[in-house]
Amino acid sequence: MKIFVLLAISLCLYSCAQLEPRYPLNKKQTPFLNSSALRNKKLLVQEQQQLVASAESDSLLEFQKSEAGFLYAYITKAEANTPLPVKGEEVLFQYQIEDLKQNLLYAKEELGTITYAVDEEELLPALRVALRMMKSEEVVVFLFPSYLCYSYQGDGDKIGINQPLRFTIERLIHP
Repeated sequence: MKIFVLLAISLCLYSCAQLEPRYPLNKKQTPFLNSSALRNKKLLVQEQQQLVASAESDSLLEFQKSEAGFLYAYITKAEANTPLPVKGEEVLFQYQIEDLKQNLLYAKEELGTITYAVDEEELLPALRVALRMMKSEEVVVFLFPSYLCYSYQGDGDKIGINQPLRFTIERLIHP
């Protein structure tokens, strides 16, 4: 019994010793992360140049730059007093996807009419951002960098990896 008491006391004293911090075993991960970040920055600069070139080649529309890094131009603009959608509001919309050379990838008939509860449902980031800034009955052309669309994966069909895209979105009147 004395042995158990001594063992318990020694364990208590030993457990009070100062703990040593644990250090990472793999220190080579930092250069990989740095090179990955550098590669992504270069890709973003290239895509921004592609977006600007695409906007300049479209003489029919006047593109504006958003804070999020994409370009947009109104085909049909709503009246100034028309409200923007709020969180939870259901919006009805149609859209089509093209590459930056305006080659049609997915037609609006193929994608259908979509009902979306703003900021409460999963949706492609490009569409979420676009619908938050669109009023009812507007038609807007967006030029999105790949990180807002299908990123490094593509869609496995018509959209390639890291492909910036052109979306034409029409926000319909919700019945």
